[in-house]
Amino acid sequence: MTPKTSNIFEVACPDCGATLKVDAATHAVIAHTPAPRKKTFEDFEAATRALKDQEERKHALFRQSVEAEKNKDDVLAKKFAEAVRRAKETPDEGRPLRDFDFD
Repeated sequence: MTPKTSNIFEVACPDCGATLKVDAATHAVIAHTPAPRKKTFEDFEAATRALKDQEERKHALFRQSVEAEKNKDDVLAKKFAEAVRRAKETPDEGRPLRDFDFD
């Protein structure tokens, strides 16, 4: 009895550049080779500047969320007042009819 030979082919991911080896007979991924990592920064100075900028962005976002939380009560009160005003202005057509109201 001869062993069954299967065709294995390689597929490159167009998005990340990884390579997959796929068995044609079973449609299973046999091996995965990740794409080589690219250098993010050319030197340490650029990396430290990026880290400092990232820290500043984090602090700014935190300050912004604290301010939004302080104003949250006022915003919700204004939204509620607007909803009450709209509810008073629209005519009330009564309660909606249900199926058993027709009996």
